[in-house]
Amino acid sequence: MSVITRETRETSIRIEVRRDGGITVATTVPFLDHMMNTWARYAGIGLDLKANGDLKHHIIEDVAIAAGLAVREEFPPPIRRYGHQTVPMDDAVVECALDLGGRPFYRGPLPSSLYDHWMRSFSDHAECTLHLMIKRGTDRHHIVEAGFKAFGMALAQAIEPVREIASTKGAVRVGK
Repeated sequence: MSVITRETRETSIRIEVRRDGGITVATTVPFLDHMMNTWARYAGIGLDLKANGDLKHHIIEDVAIAAGLAVREEFPPPIRRYGHQTVPMDDAVVECALDLGGRPFYRGPLPSSLYDHWMRSFSDHAECTLHLMIKRGTDRHHIVEAGFKAFGMALAQAIEPVREIASTKGAVRVGK
């Protein structure tokens, strides 16, 4: 279990990420609550998240930072490392390719600057490579939600324990 607390003048975040267990989310931002529940459910991880703050942008960004740090801490190597998933949702089709190998890089974009920023902030702090490719869609809600579902399912693959590190270098991340 990884617990990250992030306190700033703008926000107060407490997130707990576990390999399994229930999901409770309360962020004061209803769509963020929906996306965090969706992400955790599709990733098959336990999540307890409480967040509040001054602006929606600050809450969304700081939740992403804390979530990235928690995932990085909770799922160290040896893990499968890579995940890939395509999710259709009504008019939307979104593909996610993920590498938890220690190289932060994000490429989107999602059609919402707030949730595109969530993905970039997560990637930077989880130190992962995260690509979201929007194949189709016109409804922003469906595209963003399909993105979080695809990301969650790719994460479920990537965090699967394996016997040895998936790298020809022998190590992909430096621990604490």
